[in-house]
Amino acid sequence: MELLLSQWFLALVIIATISSFYFVCHAKDRSRKRNDEMKKLPPHADGGWPFIGHLFQLTGPEPLHITLSKMADKYGPIFMVRLGTRHGLVVNSWEAAKECYRINDVAFGNRPRTAAMGLMGYDFAMFGFSNYGYYWREMRKISVVRLLSNRKVSALGESRQLQVKALMRTINNMAAEKATVDMKKMFGDLTLSLMIKTVAGDVEAEMDSRLREKWRRSVRDFFKMMTVFTISDAIPSLKWIDKFGRMHGAFHKTGRDFDEMLQGWLVEHKKTTRTDNDDRKEEDDFMTEMLSEADGVAQEFPLYDADTINKATCLTMMVGGTETTAATLTWALTLLLNNRHTLKRAQDELDIHVGRERPVKESDLEKLVYIRAVIKETMRVQPPIPVNPREAREDCVVAGYHIPAGTRLFVNTWKIQRDSRVWIDPLEFRPERFLTSHMEVDVQGLHFELLPFGGGRRVCPAIPFALHAAELVLATFLQGFSIDTPLGKPVDMTVGFGTTNMKVAPLEVCLKPRLSPQHYE
Repeated sequence: MELLLSQWFLALVIIATISSFYFVCHAKDRSRKRNDEMKKLPPHADGGWPFIGHLFQLTGPEPLHITLSKMADKYGPIFMVRLGTRHGLVVNSWEAAKECYRINDVAFGNRPRTAAMGLMGYDFAMFGFSNYGYYWREMRKISVVRLLSNRKVSALGESRQLQVKALMRTINNMAAEKATVDMKKMFGDLTLSLMIKTVAGDVEAEMDSRLREKWRRSVRDFFKMMTVFTISDAIPSLKWIDKFGRMHGAFHKTGRDFDEMLQGWLVEHKKTTRTDNDDRKEEDDFMTEMLSEADGVAQEFPLYDADTINKATCLTMMVGGTETTAATLTWALTLLLNNRHTLKRAQDELDIHVGRERPVKESDLEKLVYIRAVIKETMRVQPPIPVNPREAREDCVVAGYHIPAGTRLFVNTWKIQRDSRVWIDPLEFRPERFLTSHMEVDVQGLHFELLPFGGGRRVCPAIPFALHAAELVLATFLQGFSIDTPLGKPVDMTVGFGTTNMKVAPLEVCLKPRLSPQHYE
């Protein structure tokens, strides 16, 4: 009886809270309408629900970039949606994106602080999800110098080549035993191994199959749950209700799984690694580099201790370089198989500049201009992160509209990169465009019609690392195998919901070796 009464009491409290919120929202709406008369705001999308606004439309099952693109066809290149008590600005044109990333770069310097990222990302110690400020700048600088600089990327080249060679051996053995090989899984396994090796050294050699699968599952869960909105994300005053929800527990579990593994690696690194700066080597893994940096950062920013800073920054590198690179490689092969003339041209280029007497080396990549164009066109047609979120730190103006502080920004990269004003036949996969009409357009965030890595101060710092890895893996794979689909059918292009633009179905292919047997040993 007492339990029943307590449940009714909780229900009454919730009803009272929601009712209060309803009247507050109406008051705010009336206030907003008065303000609209004084300040020109972007057009607001229709169809929002009471209390939650458009959240029901933006949380699946249809991918977010598809939903926002359909809304853009109705409301135009820039419009507003309601996210509970918050508002979101949706940008679908390169001109508006340029204003956000260049003119208003500092104004849009924050990331949305969601319950998911707070619980999975060490209370925003992961600098990729922390707000713009001193801590973010310091951690980004350390990450670029210690892992993502051109010098460091070059120093890690031999390690990458060895891991790619191991992948080729594994794929060749599987192709000899099975009719088809799932390259979506193989690319995912490889990119995870590359990032574990880069971030934490040889720890994967001590991981059994159960731990490897746990890492893979945790990374997949992380990207799926990044875009999940809880009640508190929409209505901060109802944060206490999150504790009763299923997702709150799922966020906690994913965060604990990551921390358990990272803590084990960190303990082992402390046992075996000296932190003297004079002992640093270019091939040192990132966790080793961070041992000599984290103490100083913790003293300057006491909100986090040194171990938390180390683990959070390593996790940023891990999740940032795993799923996105795997998605790019999966889409590249999918698009090549659905456009066989481009597959033939890519393999012809490899035969001309590398041949079949030796495997591809990183030094060959500079000559493989068509392979590079394939990667760029893949990122245009299927960007790994199709919607880039930010949040306004202060009032600003975009496309002549007033944007209040606290507004969440959604730059719809997927829509921007399919703009027929910029790209001829934008829905077609044409790597040749980056060797002719768009030869000067790159992915560094300075050409706003092509933004797979974002733009402005918060552009992805791992661009050289990601491009090197993707080009090397794709070139090595295409050189090593003749590739076909079962029965020669086109590959399914269905996309799943989540932060990463990942193909839903496995990528099953039939493979035959193109090189001599010793190259797979």
